[in-house]
Amino acid sequence: MLGLVVLFTFIAVFILVVVVSAIITRGLEQYEDRYATRGVNTLEGMFMFVTPRQILILSVSLGCIFFLLGLAVMNVVAGLILGVLGFVTPLVGIRHLRKKRIQKFERQLVDALVQMAAAFKAGLTLPQASENVAREMPQPIGQEFDLFVKELKLGLSVEEGLENMAARVGSEDLELVVISTNVSRKLGGNMAEMYDIIASTIRERFRLEGKIQSLVAQGKMQAWVVASMPLILGLVLNHCRPDLMQPMLHHRFGYILIGCIILMEIMGIWLIRRIVSIDV
Repeated sequence: MLGLVVLFTFIAVFILVVVVSAIITRGLEQYEDRYATRGVNTLEGMFMFVTPRQILILSVSLGCIFFLLGLAVMNVVAGLILGVLGFVTPLVGIRHLRKKRIQKFERQLVDALVQMAAAFKAGLTLPQASENVAREMPQPIGQEFDLFVKELKLGLSVEEGLENMAARVGSEDLELVVISTNVSRKLGGNMAEMYDIIASTIRERFRLEGKIQSLVAQGKMQAWVVASMPLILGLVLNHCRPDLMQPMLHHRFGYILIGCIILMEIMGIWLIRRIVSIDV
């Protein structure tokens, strides 16, 4: 009788492991197809070439490392939370890199427009002016214009090349430049004057954004200070009175309380950032 119980238990555990493994494998495959592939496309737009499998391996590795770190320092719940954070870190990092690259591109776009306007006044064509920008401007705008020039040499039209560059970069300022350039090429117009006006407009927007950021910087700092106070207070109490804090960290009610605190912290930070986020 005992042997049958052990056998059935072994079979049940084996089936459970197989089912859970299949679910995890299917989830990782979907993650690789959807999110990792999207991250690869984003990196390719930044001239950084990796595979979805490499991003998946990096995500799983960071998730396991963060889980073991949380498990060693605190408990299983902290390990799971840190594991999830480690798993999504690569995609968050990719989005951050893309955002920084777009901001750098838009800063360089002003100088590129001024340079192209001067080239038009000197009698150069759009491909020739773009080639000067690709040769003289640093990354990332130099890379994008260099690829644009190469597409033109391969037989692509100027309109399609500009639209491809706007789709790769993802900058609203560049989309404005592309639309204005295509319309001006079809209807006729002074492109040098148009580029000077667009450059002045973007430069003025940067000035207003800098002024707004300086005004809302205090509100953002207050958000982070208020959000960090419960964590700092909890660490201080855990150091001074561990006999009071440890029961909460090892009880179901404590887990629920910590989860509610984290959720309210996230909601508070999100609301404050929404309030102080002003789009120019």
